[in-house]
Amino acid sequence: MKRLLNTLYITQPDVYLSLDGDNIVLLKEKERLGRLPLHNLESIITFGYTGASPALMGYCAEKNLSIVFLTKNGRFLARVIGKSRGNVVLRKKQYRISDNETASAKMARNFILAKIFNSKWIIERMTRDYPLRIDIEEFKKTSKHLSKILLDIRECEDLEVLRGLEGQAAIAYNRLFNQMILQQKEDFYFSIRSRRPPLDNVNALLSFAYTLLANDMAAALEGVGLDAYVGFLHRDRPGRVSLALDVMEELRGVYADKFVLSLINKKVLNKSDFLKKENGSVIMTDQARKKFLSAWQDKKQEKLTHPYLGEKITWGLVPHVQALLLARYLRDDLDDYPPFLWK
Repeated sequence: MKRLLNTLYITQPDVYLSLDGDNIVLLKEKERLGRLPLHNLESIITFGYTGASPALMGYCAEKNLSIVFLTKNGRFLARVIGKSRGNVVLRKKQYRISDNETASAKMARNFILAKIFNSKWIIERMTRDYPLRIDIEEFKKTSKHLSKILLDIRECEDLEVLRGLEGQAAIAYNRLFNQMILQQKEDFYFSIRSRRPPLDNVNALLSFAYTLLANDMAAALEGVGLDAYVGFLHRDRPGRVSLALDVMEELRGVYADKFVLSLINKKVLNKSDFLKKENGSVIMTDQARKKFLSAWQDKKQEKLTHPYLGEKITWGLVPHVQALLLARYLRDDLDDYPPFLWK
């Protein structure tokens, strides 16, 4: 099992990264801001364009430590990794399945089953915990609707049909999302998912959470020898970590969505943490990103019992466990891939 180490987040966009021995050095206009040992890190995520020295990137590539470059707003730019040390037989199996749409659909439906199952769990948990603050009948009706979609997905062997079913489930779930926002409702509201760019505070938070989760998932997949860029549901597109987007479908609701809701409902963030640009897009302030990332790291350290393994792990290890289970299935060590079904 890959041990969960720390991720270093550099939120200032004008910081240059360099190498000093076995340490990363943070420089701003030639002034040293900090120096940290690299052996304690799993990955480095930096927001901005200033860059990193070739020496640092070479060191990280050799040590299998990824460097991820994001824009100031959290949009993915690039990920620097070392030589592929993956099992060639494993990757060839992955490519063969990806090239066959029927086989891809059978594989992808596991991810979508888990996504909808977990969405249904979130809805049912809301009806149990907050019966006086939500429309109970609407939530119960949606839960039954998702149950019917789950039955259809179990037999689905067509990618387009699968995408249609997933779309139906997403629309039904998203209709309830605004009711799950229990605090600061004047400043945080959700009507529709807007991505590029996010057009409100909630979408800005969701986009940022999904970016971080996709990076964590990509690192986990590469760590077990899989190609994070070759997916089953998400087809090939240059620069897109398609397999990471596939597997993270299982975790969107129970990991990212619930995390964003907790930031709002616990008032970790408020309306002063957001800026609206001239084109209508909404971004977080530098201070807001720091608060978000601090809470994200805390979330990764929280413990849970994995539903398949039955073992206590941290949330930060969940992407690594799912990547390992997927690799074992593709190697024929498991009869089927066990998706993350949370309760």
